[in-house]
Amino acid sequence: MDISTKTAAIVTGGASGLGESTARRLASLGAKVALFDLNVERGEKVASEIGGIFCQVDVTDEASVDAGFEKARDAHGVERILVNCAGIVAGRKTVSRDRDTGIIKSHDLATFTKVITINLIGSFHMIAKSAAGMAGLDPVTDDGGKGVIINTSSVAGTDGQIGQAAYAASKGGIMGLTLPVARDLAREGIRVATIMPGLFHTPMFDSIPDEITDALGKTVPFPSRLGKPKEYANLVAHIVDNDMINGTCLRLDGAIRLEPK
Repeated sequence: MDISTKTAAIVTGGASGLGESTARRLASLGAKVALFDLNVERGEKVASEIGGIFCQVDVTDEASVDAGFEKARDAHGVERILVNCAGIVAGRKTVSRDRDTGIIKSHDLATFTKVITINLIGSFHMIAKSAAGMAGLDPVTDDGGKGVIINTSSVAGTDGQIGQAAYAASKGGIMGLTLPVARDLAREGIRVATIMPGLFHTPMFDSIPDEITDALGKTVPFPSRLGKPKEYANLVAHIVDNDMINGTCLRLDGAIRLEPK
């Protein structure tokens, strides 16, 4: 599917990191981009810089999502592209032992539920709402294509490390829904694909000392560095362009396979 000035796109988590880079890339190709995020100050700044719009959206709240879609569609029309980048990370072992007291504690349910709700349920929430809009559009490709949905999983979905039970489960869930949702939406001319990033230099690395960041980069076989958000964004653009990419999960990881810790 070609990207042009007639193409509307929505990027969740678009105020920073992979989402911001994706929003900038799509806008550079002519797309009219709506950023869904909770960070108003940063979101409005990025939207202004790329000629898009910002919508303050909590992907887990239906009223918030509906209001975001209404604002985005009023401004740009129904989206042809949805990219799900909104997500959180939480590290917690299934059980942990206090070093001083020896007391054993279990992983709290609230943290596990929050990660699953935002990363997995929030992504599906956006998929379902967006697909309902895309299904009513006219085709724009010779094959009858109407739109493209791209999700963000992680290599943790298959290589989850110690302390990543919640995160890995959420990202594995995104992988698991990719094919069935693509099959669901095939008759509507909507493609679905998922990107599995490895170690990427996103804002969460900004607070980590350079020597640790460099050491993490060296664990990647080749190229031996952290991934750049623009490399993720470039793959998003390619998936949109390549009509045969559908129902699959693509690793973007420099051949890394995560060790247990």
